[in-house]
Amino acid sequence: MSELYGSDAYAPREIAQRIESVGVTKARLATLPLLMLGVLAGAFIGLGAMLFVLVRSDASLGFAASAMGGGLVFSLGLLLVVVAGAELFTGNNLLAMAWADGRISTREVLRNWVLVCAANFIGAAGLAVLVYASGHTGLNGGAIGQTVVKIALAKQDLSPGQAFFRGVLCNVLVCMAVWMAMAGRSVVDKAVAVVPPIMAFVAAGFEHSIANMYLMPLAMLLQHFGPLAGTTPVTWSGMLGNLLPVIAGNLVGGSVLVGLTYYVIYGRQAKT
Repeated sequence: MSELYGSDAYAPREIAQRIESVGVTKARLATLPLLMLGVLAGAFIGLGAMLFVLVRSDASLGFAASAMGGGLVFSLGLLLVVVAGAELFTGNNLLAMAWADGRISTREVLRNWVLVCAANFIGAAGLAVLVYASGHTGLNGGAIGQTVVKIALAKQDLSPGQAFFRGVLCNVLVCMAVWMAMAGRSVVDKAVAVVPPIMAFVAAGFEHSIANMYLMPLAMLLQHFGPLAGTTPVTWSGMLGNLLPVIAGNLVGGSVLVGLTYYVIYGRQAKT
């Protein structure tokens, strides 16, 4: 079909096959490289979140320009993951396709998700420590640090239901970005596929668990050791209260609404 339209992109059925094959490889990756790639992915997403905050801290921008501009620069995170190579928990929710096809076991899927999520936290929180130590949050007259805390407090104040459903919607778009990037054969192809869905979820205010693993620890550092001490605190319990429902929502959005849906459309039909 792609040849009819003069495109060299992989067709959707081919994407499904590639996602499954990559899922098998990811699920059976040795522990040390899996953890190291997970740490990198957490830091990559944190870099995207860092740029997002920089845009959002500019009070001269209108709401729409700030939201869309922040989403645009946040795309750096997933571009680094997809092009440079890293293991990201939210993208790895697509392992559900290889699991549904019987190519990997439940144990292998859970091992990947648990190890990668933990490594993503280390990478994201570690970047937060480096960014804090660098003094980056003092830029724009301290507005960047204030914006970090404001965003983190808003996340902490979400109800579990809001956090869950924002997590669902976020990872539908993230996994669609990963899905479409698998259609491309070049870096430019992948960039074109990744940016619009990521810009959309960020601009809409949806919740990405790994981005929150950067923003909320950074806010805590600013409040406990920095110039923003005394403000309403972001707490460990508040962070967990956000991360747990967001992670659950990300899982449902990525593995069920994208991964299993496409498996029913392409993978299951191939067996019948």
